[in-house]
Amino acid sequence: GAMKFTVAIDGPAAAGKGTISRRVAAEFGFAHLDTGLIYRATGARVLEGQDPLRAAEFLRLSDLERDDLRTPDVADAASQVAAIAEVREALVTFQRNFANREGGAVLDGRDIGTVICPEAEVKLFVTATPEIRAERRYQELTARGLDVTREDVLADVKTRDARDASR
Repeated sequence: GAMKFTVAIDGPAAAGKGTISRRVAAEFGFAHLDTGLIYRATGARVLEGQDPLRAAEFLRLSDLERDDLRTPDVADAASQVAAIAEVREALVTFQRNFANREGGAVLDGRDIGTVICPEAEVKLFVTATPEIRAERRYQELTARGLDVTREDVLADVKTRDARDASR
């Protein structure tokens, strides 16, 4: 049968996981999943009036291609749905199913190599200094027309790191 091969790419926000994951997937012809988007896509469905658990259980890959997933409203909804244990369980199942697909898969996000795909054939942990990550994030946000300062973005990166370190 066709090959199953999973690459798990972990690391903090704006470390370069997405860029590396997309290149690895393209190089080897594997499917790529940005796992952060699944919470956003679920949040977007909830904003449209769906029940959070139903939204998670019926999530489709096509939902991840919506162009409204990067908005602040969706980010808020995503963190609210992520706080619901049953939603997380449904989305872990979604991620594991993706990881086990035929023909290879690259997943990037948080806790991919430890929680989601502990059996992955390849695990990478990608990081960069808070300053470099903040600069990338600042460029990303200003390119989207958001009015942010480098100082605020750096403070946000450091706050997230502290939250992640304590989980």
